[in-house]
Amino acid sequence: MARFTRWDCCRAATCLAGALLLAGPALADARWRQGVFPVAVFSGYTSHFGQRLGPSGGLEPHHGLDIAAPLGSPIRNWWGGVVKEVIDDGRCGLGLVIQSGPYEHLYCHLSGSVHHGTYRSGPVALRSGSRVGSGALIGHVGMSGRSTGPHLHWGVRYGGRWLNPAAILRAMAAARAPNPRASP
Repeated sequence: MARFTRWDCCRAATCLAGALLLAGPALADARWRQGVFPVAVFSGYTSHFGQRLGPSGGLEPHHGLDIAAPLGSPIRNWWGGVVKEVIDDGRCGLGLVIQSGPYEHLYCHLSGSVHHGTYRSGPVALRSGSRVGSGALIGHVGMSGRSTGPHLHWGVRYGGRWLNPAAILRAMAAARAPNPRASP
């Protein structure tokens, strides 16, 4: 599996963020400046968005960004919203889908447990319908599901279409940068 440095992802995200921004206002949401990077203890990116080699050796789509972090690291909610789904399966492992307006964000490979539709990890207890604020603690990095090491799989969907999270992170950073054209 190829490892990507922050620089690799940043270069790719710059091109993709430009494409997203040209795609229209629905994808280039000004609220991105309020977004929160989901992993509190960042170690690097381990798998990019798009086609990649799967465990069977064939190409498969990867609808997110894998963010490596130490086991148990806090995971923060990207944007405020409502828990749409609690996941407990062999692929995503333990996970959450959070609805924020027209956006859905997916968090996979969490640590903790799911019992009777409630995800629990430390002080966190979330179920479908739970409201979560931007930056709220929603879980911890784990290795559940199809995972070879501790990381968060973070995916973002808009109108049923998967977006590249690296491009979104770049757009978030650009939205926070001071505007050089603004007068003092």
